[in-house]
Amino acid sequence: MRAVIQRVGHTKLSVEGRLIAEIENGLVVYLGVGADDTAAQCAPMAKKIAQLRIFEDAGGKMNLSVQEAGGEVLLVSQFTLYGDCRHGNRPSFIAAARPEAAEPLYEEVIRLLSERGLRVKKGVFGADMKIEQYNDGPVTVLFEC
Repeated sequence: MRAVIQRVGHTKLSVEGRLIAEIENGLVVYLGVGADDTAAQCAPMAKKIAQLRIFEDAGGKMNLSVQEAGGEVLLVSQFTLYGDCRHGNRPSFIAAARPEAAEPLYEEVIRLLSERGLRVKKGVFGADMKIEQYNDGPVTVLFEC
């Protein structure tokens, strides 16, 4: 399971011109599920997202989690994180989980984040999403478990 975690000031996600989700201060997490991933990876992923200290405290140091900073999480399914472009110019997505296997794991991460008290919004699994994102910093972290 792979995540690109970005600190944002404002993000809007739309599908077919319709606003689906919007957050102000928080994290946008692009989550990729690999073909060999299991439910056992969901808890460590949710824990890392929830506890990652990449928001500034009063002293200007990255010392606060998204919850401590009063932020929200927008979780977006992103199978292209498993794109392999080492050979040729067209990425291969063989390492990405099939949708029927990936969606339940994506939903489980959302559930686990919500259980931790986070305000979580999500994209539309498998849809052609348009995302307007205002990165803060920018701060981008990669995490794999």
